[in-house]
Amino acid sequence: MSSTTSSSTAIAEQRLRLWHPRFALCAVCRRPTRGFGWRDPLRPPRLGPSVWFCSMPCQRFFTDQARRSSGMVDLTEQEQAAIRTAVKRVAEIMEEIGWQTRLIDLTESQVLTLIEVAVGGFQDAMADIAAAQADRIPEVPF
Repeated sequence: MSSTTSSSTAIAEQRLRLWHPRFALCAVCRRPTRGFGWRDPLRPPRLGPSVWFCSMPCQRFFTDQARRSSGMVDLTEQEQAAIRTAVKRVAEIMEEIGWQTRLIDLTESQVLTLIEVAVGGFQDAMADIAAAQADRIPEVPF
């Protein structure tokens, strides 16, 4: 009986491992996912959702954008706004470093700081945009 229970547990753990989005990033803000998924109904079904999200607002935002367009090739207005926000944050760091400093002359910590500020600024702006639009986008019905 215990061997049956342990094999059932192993099978359940295997299914969870295949389904759960380990090491996947949110399709909206690029933060680690937490199990919210979306599958494109126009494509053949696969083992799980096509993309993953960190929160319901990000999932709703993506779903709304997917309904409006047939493909996501170009940057959306929201992504462009998020990039502008990130550039402002990068400019503040460059002001501290000095605008005349060449990229090759930056230290490793300065480069890492620039990257963290750029990526973090984009993620924060996209999360803010998704949260601000959460009240305008209908709840996912499930």
